[in-house]
Amino acid sequence: SDFADNINVDLRTIQRWEKGITLIKSEKEEEIVLETLMPYQLIHNLNAVVPIPTFYNLRTRKYSLNERANEMPKASWFKDQIDIRSKSLRTIDFDYDLKYIKSFIQSQRKDQNYLNEELIKEAIRLLPELNFVLTGGSGYYRGHCIFLPLKEEALKKLREKEITTKNLRVSDLTNPKLSDRPIYYAYDITADCNDTIFYTITEFLRYFRDIENKNYLCCSYSDRDDSYDLSQKAGMKIVWEDLALQQELGLIHPPRFSQGNFNEFLAGLE
Repeated sequence: SDFADNINVDLRTIQRWEKGITLIKSEKEEEIVLETLMPYQLIHNLNAVVPIPTFYNLRTRKYSLNERANEMPKASWFKDQIDIRSKSLRTIDFDYDLKYIKSFIQSQRKDQNYLNEELIKEAIRLLPELNFVLTGGSGYYRGHCIFLPLKEEALKKLREKEITTKNLRVSDLTNPKLSDRPIYYAYDITADCNDTIFYTITEFLRYFRDIENKNYLCCSYSDRDDSYDLSQKAGMKIVWEDLALQQELGLIHPPRFSQGNFNEFLAGLE
């Protein structure tokens, strides 16, 4: 009944969907996506007279057409095809995209106060190249990438656990083009499948491949299991891990704070 209220339908409608008596109306698909975080393509595949069998990983929130394809590809997959681009990738339009970003981040963090809207807006202004969304062929939302250009003081506080990502504010940001050592913080990266992950990762790898100032530092805090090996092979080094939280959440790998750069990984690419 709570789910029915949240997407503005009556309980009997939900029951008819569950029993396969009726299909979901197309205008309701977006509301279901925002409420459940399930990918649009997953809903499309299942919401059909003849459903397309689709695998979905509730932990990583990725879908695929076969179970094996949900595993994260090796780092070489991204490097070897780094110049393949997606026409469906664009810089975040704050006013238009906020409802998607807000829903995904707050639901994943289970905290309605986690997202600082002004922080995201300023990050887009300072670093439009690394703040982007991807959409599907019909314009539906597939994922986003949000990087913050941080000041040294903010990085130090994050690294030493004086603050968390939730505590970051606009005053912690700076123009990376004016810094001797730019600091890029991966605030949030969301993708509905490995195909979307490919375009997301190659987009920001091209950015770091092509920038003139190679004296940069990239850092992140992540509790995702599927990115553990990939990030280290690309050049990120673990600073600390939260073993207690790993047990609490039942994760394969512990939540961790990492930093590094992709210079060695990208060496030789033009």
